[in-house]
Amino acid sequence: MRILGISGSLRGGSHNARLLAAAAGLLPAGVEYVRFDGLKAVPPFDEDDEDGPLDPAVAHLREQIVAADGLLIATPEYNSSIPGQLKNAIDWASRPFDTAALRNKNAAVIGASTSMFGALWAQAEARKVLGAAGARVIDRELPLPYAHESFDENGRLLDGELEATLEQIVGELVEQARASSARASSAQASNSESAALRP
Repeated sequence: MRILGISGSLRGGSHNARLLAAAAGLLPAGVEYVRFDGLKAVPPFDEDDEDGPLDPAVAHLREQIVAADGLLIATPEYNSSIPGQLKNAIDWASRPFDTAALRNKNAAVIGASTSMFGALWAQAEARKVLGAAGARVIDRELPLPYAHESFDENGRLLDGELEATLEQIVGELVEQARASSARASSAQASNSESAALRP
């Protein structure tokens, strides 16, 4: 079981990167966590660029999403919405729709900001965009306000209730991913049995 984390912030040591690290520490035993660090290299989406060889950064993004059982996005809030670089990555991962990396991908969204609202609007926007791209998005949110004051020296959340909510969200993401994997395995087995019975 693999969970891929993506921070919508490009800043080194961002609050959302710290939130992802805190979430990774709360994942159940046996779940692998991988953080995607290539967001800055993904070029602006251009439909014309889909006709030739894909930019390596785009190919890497899609491969990492496909290889993951679940996607955990932590987004800051820029002008009451999601950062452009995060939206751009989602656009690339949503194409082509029928075989897109995001299609039927299990996903959850959390977010942090230094304001009192904790990137609440950005999280709602991210869930909407991911859902439109075909992902199976958990209808939960984790707004982390005053993020610059919210972590201890070890990177854990100071607020026990917020940490408990974060653990619930990542747990729900893992359970949803496991259920999806079980359904896919069952369907594959059924198709194999049907093929074996054909004359």
